[in-house]
Amino acid sequence: MPGLGVHIVDGIVGFVFSSCASWIYEAAMESSAKQATLGKMALGLKVTDVEGRRISFARATGRHFAKYISGMILLIGYIMAGFTARKQALHDMIAGTLVIRAL
Repeated sequence: MPGLGVHIVDGIVGFVFSSCASWIYEAAMESSAKQATLGKMALGLKVTDVEGRRISFARATGRHFAKYISGMILLIGYIMAGFTARKQALHDMIAGTLVIRAL
């Protein structure tokens, strides 16, 4: 049992590190000139504000953390995208963003 504490701390540190890395990656990429993560670029998508402009790092951060809300309610926040006029998921509505096809 003496190693249990080490494993718990190791798990907590790993979780915090991966959570921070995920947030920084997503927010930095979506607020960059490319306006997309690598996966969105591969699919020819980009993230904009509702007027079609590049989003700020702060807005991308808000969008990232709003995804937790979309997921917490049985993924209904993601499913909403199929039923809205602009194809916005709940986190996009919260952050005031759109995911559009890159031209």
